Amino acid sequence: MLKNKKLLIALSLLPQYFLIVWASKNPNFVESFYSNGLYVYISRLFRYMLGWLPFSFGDLVYGIAIVYILRWLIVNRKRILKDTKNWIIDVVSAVSLIYFAFHFLWGLNYYRLPLHKSLNLSHEYNTEQLIAVTKKLIDKSNKIHFQISKNDTVKVDLPYTKSEIFKMVPNGYDNLKNTFPHLEYHPKSIKKSLFSYPLTYMGFSGYFNPVTNEAQVDGLLPTIKFPTTSTHEMAHQLGYAAENEANFIGCLASIHNDDMYLKYCGYTFGLRYCLNEIYRRDEELFNDIVKTVNKGILKNYEEVRLFWEAHENPIEPLFKVFYGGFLKANNQSKGMNSYSYVVALLVNYFETKNL
Repeated sequence: MLKNKKLLIALSLLPQYFLIVWASKNPNFVESFYSNGLYVYISRLFRYMLGWLPFSFGDLVYGIAIVYILRWLIVNRKRILKDTKNWIIDVVSAVSLIYFAFHFLWGLNYYRLPLHKSLNLSHEYNTEQLIAVTKKLIDKSNKIHFQISKNDTVKVDLPYTKSEIFKMVPNGYDNLKNTFPHLEYHPKSIKKSLFSYPLTYMGFSGYFNPVTNEAQVDGLLPTIKFPTTSTHEMAHQLGYAAENEANFIGCLASIHNDDMYLKYCGYTFGLRYCLNEIYRRDEELFNDIVKTVNKGILKNYEEVRLFWEAHENPIEPLFKVFYGGFLKANNQSKGMNSYSYVVALLVNYFETKNL
């Protein structure tokens, strides 16, 4: 009986796959009935259940799962050769269950409507528009930087602990929901990752657990990166799976925070993406524009760059390739490069907004 159940579960992987293919071709259905329907309740339920825990329950589950899988492989190493058929059924049935849980609990959000459509924004822009928005962001970033530091050559240091930042970042979403009601964020469930050391050496600043709906941030990150990384992962919790969209929403949530320091993190976060895009298009133009950025802001950028350089290692690119493949398999054709597409949203949103 148990073998028959496992076989049925394993065979269900095929219809599941075709359902996901169908969902990928029907984003309006996913947007209405899942992302703005069923998922809203799933997300809140898990955040109510686990958000109060001071540690990442999902990380604990990952750790136990890794130990269990390794133990299972060791115990069943002889069976692989002697009873290959049933071993394959066991593996495929496990994959089928994980595949179902991933998509049901969060993964279907990869197939929702693109954010620019729901916000009625264009997703195209030219260099002139990019330059205009970049200059606006430079002006705003410089002013806030000087308000905080009183010296345009001094980098900003946040006067908060990382735990305090976790308590402060939801305020940006509270303010943002007045314009975008679907960005209401309550309750919070964001924590430092129990795997911060390996996460750092893998080259990631945070991640979202699709099974427990917890947002994890690398606890080793420079504090200046903590607010925008937190709001980015919160955007994933709200059902925005695409990295460019989570970056855009995370940027807006930081900018709309009442705290001046968190606003600074949001504006300079968006500015960095725009400057990088200008550099990609025209290095000479970049060299001219970057001279207008306060030196203290550039020192904050350098602080983050030096942090990642200090943790570079030979296996980091392998993790990036793996994750890029994961993104491509989930409707993000640009893979890791999809992060840079946040610029299109930033330019088209800020072009008509008073910063």
